[in-house]
Amino acid sequence: MTSAFAALVVAASLALAPAAPPEDAALQARLDSVIDRALTEKRIVGTVVVVAKDGQVVYQRAAGFADREAKKPMREDALFRLASLTKAMVSVAALKLVEQGKLGLEDPVTKWIPTFRPKLADGTEPVITVRHLLTHTAGLTYDFMEPPDGPYHQARVSNGLDQPGLSMKENLRRLASAPLTYAPGTRWGYSMATDVLGEVIARAGGAPLPAVVERFVTRPLGMADTAFSVKDVARLATPYADGKPEPVRIGESLFVPNGASGVTFVPGRVFDSRSFASGGAGMVGTAADYLKFLEAVRTGGAPVLKSATVERLTTDQVGPQAASNGPGWGFGLGVGVLVDPVKAKSPQSVGTFNWMGAYGHSWFVDPKQGLTVIALTNTTFEGMWGAFPVALRDAVYDAGH
Repeated sequence: MTSAFAALVVAASLALAPAAPPEDAALQARLDSVIDRALTEKRIVGTVVVVAKDGQVVYQRAAGFADREAKKPMREDALFRLASLTKAMVSVAALKLVEQGKLGLEDPVTKWIPTFRPKLADGTEPVITVRHLLTHTAGLTYDFMEPPDGPYHQARVSNGLDQPGLSMKENLRRLASAPLTYAPGTRWGYSMATDVLGEVIARAGGAPLPAVVERFVTRPLGMADTAFSVKDVARLATPYADGKPEPVRIGESLFVPNGASGVTFVPGRVFDSRSFASGGAGMVGTAADYLKFLEAVRTGGAPVLKSATVERLTTDQVGPQAASNGPGWGFGLGVGVLVDPVKAKSPQSVGTFNWMGAYGHSWFVDPKQGLTVIALTNTTFEGMWGAFPVALRDAVYDAGH
């Protein structure tokens, strides 16, 4: 009798449980379809996708494999090498120092790093400011944006994804030895600027960059899994790169063609404590932690930044000529900002801000719609700027299909 009664109680409680709102069910179906298709077509190996609406998680799924060869399923708490998703957190740490009066946006970089004096091609030495670093208008670039015989390759500049054991001092020396690609403040160019900013932060903050980011960003937000080191190796997703008929395991090192040359991935870099803390590419974390970070920014910055600072961070500072994510996109103080959705061919609202990471990640926040979307994958470059993040975006808005 007791077990029968218990079964009736359970059945009744299930019958009374509120059904998912129709819009949530439809959203889930659309997102599931995009993820399932990408896995079936072997464009990605695994992913964790989280969608929040007005601060409430309306979709969360881990799918595919964290390690394909070991048949290890992806978990929602999987750790990923965040690559350029690091940049937004480091930029926020810099802006916190600005709020405290310890750093100025118009400070010349030489105030903090006296030896960092890269020159233009004509030999003149322009002033590079903290603002230039935050907005990627400093005249710097990345090695993968140059041909194989370009100055950064010749100087052996590390982009923060390779050369384990390289010190910040030596990498800055190499970077300063290469000519600037344009006069600071005259153009936008995605670059090593956030790595230089990381050293500025360390000196202005009076502690190594990882300690400053922890003090100002990850600890106040309760981001216990996010750092410049790996908190739990067992949860770290194995990285893969685009390949046919399926993505290839990166292993110890892999050169992946991209742009003018390509990127050399050395996943083990994160385990070498001698490696400089890359402000542009060095952190490891989870989707849940990154949601905490983005939601803090979306809702005005507390407990990290003041709302006025967040407004500057997420407002275009450069203009649509930046084309930071293609036509229609400008750039704020560390994030891409949507200026013209029509030119961008995007269903997102004006003022949407976003970025991506080379290990296969993307995120965006649409403040007008109250949307925060994070898609971490272990597959580069499909998860960064392939069909997958575009299809996810369109599925969130139920657009274009």
